Amino acid sequence: MTSTDIDPGAGDSQSVQDAEAQAAEIEQVGAHLVQARSQIARVIFGQKDVVDQSLITLLAGGHALLVGVPGLGKTRLVETLGSVLGLSERRIQFTPDLMPADILGSEVLDESESGKRGFRFIQGPVFTQLLMADEINRASPRTQSALLQAMQESRVSVAGQYRPLPKPFHVLATQNPIEQEGTYPLPEAQLDRFLMQIDITYPEEEAERRMMLVTTGVAQDVAEQALSAEELMTAQALVRRVPVGEKVVEAILALVRAGRPDTTDLTEVAQHVAWGPGPRASQALMLACRARAMLTGRLAPSVDDVAELAFPVLRHRMALNFTARGEGLTIDGLIGRLTERLG
Repeated sequence: MTSTDIDPGAGDSQSVQDAEAQAAEIEQVGAHLVQARSQIARVIFGQKDVVDQSLITLLAGGHALLVGVPGLGKTRLVETLGSVLGLSERRIQFTPDLMPADILGSEVLDESESGKRGFRFIQGPVFTQLLMADEINRASPRTQSALLQAMQESRVSVAGQYRPLPKPFHVLATQNPIEQEGTYPLPEAQLDRFLMQIDITYPEEEAERRMMLVTTGVAQDVAEQALSAEELMTAQALVRRVPVGEKVVEAILALVRAGRPDTTDLTEVAQHVAWGPGPRASQALMLACRARAMLTGRLAPSVDDVAELAFPVLRHRMALNFTARGEGLTIDGLIGRLTERLG
C-alpha cells in the first residue's frame, strides 16, 4: 500500500475500538463502585443521596461541604469513605482558637548532637489524602482561608516554600447551619472551591430504627476497602474522558447563566439573587454529571443528571438578596425553578 492508498474505514474502526475499550474500563470501574456503595451502606443508613453525591465529588476530583446539624453522621461518613476508598485520612476539629499553622504545619529549630542548628518542617494534618475539616465554620476566617490554596492547588506554602500534598487530595468539610451560635460564614471565594454543598437532613423513620438497633448492639458492621488510592485516581482520569452530548452541554450553560442576575431571562432571579454562579459552576456541573453517569453504570450523562446535580453544585454559589429573604424565598426553590426549564 502506498502513502495515498489509505483505508477509508481505518479511522472508523479505530474509533470503534477506542469506544469499546473505554466502555470496558467504565464497566470495570463501575463494578468497584458498586462494591464501594455496598460497603458504605453497611454503616451509613438512609442517606443514599448523600453517599452518592459524596462519591461523585471524589470521582470528579473535588471537595465537598457537608451541611447539617450535629449528630447526623457526617464524621462517620467521612471516616467510612476513607476506609472504603483506601485513602489516608485525618481529621481537624475547627475551633475559634485554631491557627493556620495548626493545619499546614510549621518549621522548628533543631540542634544536632554536634551543635549544628537548622530548621525542620513538621507537617500539619493537611498532608493526607482525605482531610476532614470538622465544623469548619467554627474557626475564624483567617484559619478557614488557610485551606484555600491547598484545595485549589494541592500544595501549601510554608516559610516561603511550596510543599506538595499527597495525591489524591480531597477536603470533606462539615458545617453547622449558619443560624447556630458561634459560627462564621465561609467567604464566597472559599465556598466556590467546593465542588458540591451536600445538605444532610434527618433520616427516615425506618433508617433511624435500623441505625438505633445496629449501633447500640455488641457487634457492629465494619466497612471493608473496595478501592485503592491508585484505582480512585484511575477512575478520576476516566471521568474526564466520558463523552458529553451537545444537549447536555447546552443544558448546563443555560442553567448556570440563568442563575446570574445580569444574564438571566427569569424575572424571579433578576429580582432576588444578589450574586450567581460563575464559570467554575459550569465546570463543576460538567464533571459531576460525568461522574454520576459512571457511578450509575452509564457511558454518558443525560439532562436528568444536570437537573439532579444542580442543587448540590449551585446552592453554595448563589446568594439571595434582602428582599428575597424577607419574602421567605430559598435558594433551592429558585434552583428548582431553573431546572424545570430544562424540559
